[in-house]
Amino acid sequence: MIEHTQNQSNITIRSGRRLRWTTADIAVAAALGIAAGVVFWGFNFAYSSISPILGGLLPGFASILHAVWYFSGTLAVLILRKPGSAVFVNLVGCAAEMLIGSSFSFGFVFLSAALQGLFAELPFALTRYRVFNLPISILSGVSTAVEYGVYLMLFRYQGVAFVSPRGIVHMVSEIIGGALIAGVCSWYLYLAIAKTGVLDRFASGRAVRTAATAGTER
Repeated sequence: MIEHTQNQSNITIRSGRRLRWTTADIAVAAALGIAAGVVFWGFNFAYSSISPILGGLLPGFASILHAVWYFSGTLAVLILRKPGSAVFVNLVGCAAEMLIGSSFSFGFVFLSAALQGLFAELPFALTRYRVFNLPISILSGVSTAVEYGVYLMLFRYQGVAFVSPRGIVHMVSEIIGGALIAGVCSWYLYLAIAKTGVLDRFASGRAVRTAATAGTER
């Protein structure tokens, strides 16, 4: 009985250490957030030019690109594997974007970033931050897409009904974009970054290195 209790205690301690933030985690998260903020800022200009074209083809279709604004949440959890990493990176990205200059209000961007981070983490949290693969990454992107799609319908597209053609196209496009951009693209971007060796100090980097080594030994 005593031995069983000690084993349980050791498991709890190891789990706590695994999920505890370190100085290196904070530094990488901050750098990732700043980089994401620059991407958000640049995409604001691209989206303002592209969205009218996509909207002209099919009202609501431009939502397929929205995931460029929230891919960072999924990518953050894949790299850092710590609770709160998506929220932290998204908020740093939001701050960086606003400092550079944004046409959107601070309140809108801040609230969007926080909510997107929470929903990006949800699938990983359900696995207790133990499962990191392409399906979970896609679920993270889809989860964020559903949240952001509904958020826009409630607070930005108030004149559009959920069951209207535009509302349906918007939500479907949002989910497809979330799955492909925030889910699939974030996963392969994480793999590409890890293969450079810059993440070797982190569990996420070692996992990719181990998988690559195992593949070459077969």
